[in-house]
Amino acid sequence: MKPLSIIKLALLLILLGFSVSAKSSTVEDIRMWHAPERSRFVFDIDAKPDYQVYTLKSPDRLVVDLERSVLGRPMPPPDKLGPYVGKMRSGNPKPNTLRVVFEIAKPIRYELQLLKPFDRYQYRLVIDFYDENHVQEQASVSADIAVPGQQRKRMGDILVVIDAGHGGEDPGAVGKRSYEKTIVLSVAKKLKKMLDQESGLRAELTRTGDYYISLRRRIIMARNMNADLFVSVHADGHHNTRAQGASVYALSRRGATSETARWLADKENSADLAGGVSISDKDDLLAEVLLDLSMTKTVSESISFGREVLDELMKIGKIHSKRVEQAGFAVLKSPDIPSILVETAYITNPAEEKLLGTHSHQTKLATAITNGIKRYLRKNHGIYAYQ
Repeated sequence: MKPLSIIKLALLLILLGFSVSAKSSTVEDIRMWHAPERSRFVFDIDAKPDYQVYTLKSPDRLVVDLERSVLGRPMPPPDKLGPYVGKMRSGNPKPNTLRVVFEIAKPIRYELQLLKPFDRYQYRLVIDFYDENHVQEQASVSADIAVPGQQRKRMGDILVVIDAGHGGEDPGAVGKRSYEKTIVLSVAKKLKKMLDQESGLRAELTRTGDYYISLRRRIIMARNMNADLFVSVHADGHHNTRAQGASVYALSRRGATSETARWLADKENSADLAGGVSISDKDDLLAEVLLDLSMTKTVSESISFGREVLDELMKIGKIHSKRVEQAGFAVLKSPDIPSILVETAYITNPAEEKLLGTHSHQTKLATAITNGIKRYLRKNHGIYAYQ
């Protein structure tokens, strides 16, 4: 075909309402998770969508129009939609356009993002619904931080915040028959139950169900609860299915440095340090020294804490690393709460995955972490009688 003929054909297709380069797409699934502060809806789409999102009043609705798209499965039933959406429906307001309507059940605000393909996921259009009065996460980042050497003044039990990794649309590592997010939540719940039964200890969970919480939000939650210790529970994964054993991590020096810089950048909005010392009215050098002292002390305590937990884990199974490793994991970056991340085993190892799925091994893991916490408190602070 001559070049001129190709141009004429392209112009003709455009005039007829077609696009030469446009691809049709299929919404293959609509997944959802409901957290205490948010409902998340995820559209799994097999090609990059051309879409518009807008709201309508009387009644309140959020409308998603996807051009050249079709729906691959029925709408979710009303009882699965959570507190913010009363009903979902779909239709075709014009040819080749898929319209999905969320009928809003209460005053909300929403956030929208389109995620590119990653790993086993295709394109994902993500909509988060929040209560209209929900305080945005970033506004809560600047909380009080402790000065090294000062004793916490909080009365009552020692509080351990337990963080079950991943959740919701983030499954974590994937084994042959199970997801990391499911196993670690089960271990976390057993650990909470054990700690709550110990005199002088109590525990809280960052998540109690299958929903996602951002890494920064997990730190904020622990700080808002005035946690004394923080334990993030995970299950490792590797392309080598023979990789095995538990590991324990504390924050790396590089991770500590980057977090100090983050706090300094926002020091004008930071609240008082524990003991009434504030960095908001200090010059940058003094503020940096205070923050660096706090972070250095916390990392040292975290390594000691991790060592005791690792020693207990050695009693119940294989260990991947015989020392407390250090990395820049975001959930370990609280400047005044000793924090560790426990990789319980490799879910990608068939034998370890089978163990992780059993009630008995999950109980052993929870017991080992509990005993490690008690050992750390006795050895480093002399405030818990460990038998």
